[in-house]
Amino acid sequence: MFKKFTSEEVSGQNQVKASVQRKIRQSIAEEYPGLEPVLDDLLPKKSPLIVAKCPNHLNLVIVNNVPLFFNIRDGPYMPTLRLLHQYPNIMKKLQVDRGAIKFVLSGANIMCPGLTSPGGALDDEVEAESPVAIVAEGKQHALAIGFTKMSAKDIRSINKGIGVDNMHYLNDGLWKMERLD
Repeated sequence: MFKKFTSEEVSGQNQVKASVQRKIRQSIAEEYPGLEPVLDDLLPKKSPLIVAKCPNHLNLVIVNNVPLFFNIRDGPYMPTLRLLHQYPNIMKKLQVDRGAIKFVLSGANIMCPGLTSPGGALDDEVEAESPVAIVAEGKQHALAIGFTKMSAKDIRSINKGIGVDNMHYLNDGLWKMERLD
């Protein structure tokens, strides 16, 4: 999704009204209860909140020229990897085995066998259609953020096909864009 993403792809930036800003803050707080103590620092009420529109119905939530969250077509907000590395415990995690790392880092979707093999790990509470952090066997930080196509129980039982859509990964266009000026 963000493979060749650049700041030129941003078609429009709007500073949102206070009511829209409250709605965005509320949906982020509901999705990531672990962010509650630092939400006022991340999304300050007095600082302008900007939503940047991009191709493929993608929206970026930007504060002080730093992209913090993104979503697609009014779907759930997902943190950028930079934000996830600052607060690593805000999302549910799925672990891939070592063999999947190079494919995930090139933008491939996460296949079920990569999650169910001996190096992989599944959180059984993960439902279908939910954002998750993808961590690698033996690594500390997340290497991607994905959107599950099926629940963890289904991934374990079916064990073939795409389990998680890879939305944003290390060294993609969004990762390289630290600031949007």
